Amino acid sequence: MVPAPHLLSIVEIGGYPDFTVLYRQKGYEVEQVSSMRKATKLLKKIQPAVIVAEFNFQSDFRDRTSSLETLMATVQRIPDCKVVVFYEKEQRAQLERLLAVFDVFATIAFPIEESVINNVLDQILEQAA
Repeated sequence: MVPAPHLLSIVEIGGYPDFTVLYRQKGYEVEQVSSMRKATKLLKKIQPAVIVAEFNFQSDFRDRTSSLETLMATVQRIPDCKVVVFYEKEQRAQLERLLAVFDVFATIAFPIEESVINNVLDQILEQAA
């Protein structure tokens, strides 16, 4: 039997529903962490098929827009990993800077609706088939 693909959920701030049940219904083994640092450490142990993360703009960073950029540098080395980013509409301009450098499968603006993340996961599963 083929093991279930991993989905890494990174919930730094939250404020939206926990989609763990949905992720599992889609067939993923879910790992959830509360910081990019923990996620980067976990990526040394697992190679997720999907990463769902928040974009949180941090103006105090001199050389990048957010800690998501650090994670994305690591994710680039994981073959076929799809990244889904949740973001605040007001931060779209800053997110565009990240999107110009890194490949992201989908971006979803807050508020996050389950039907939207469900459709994105369906698209990912269709591509993997």
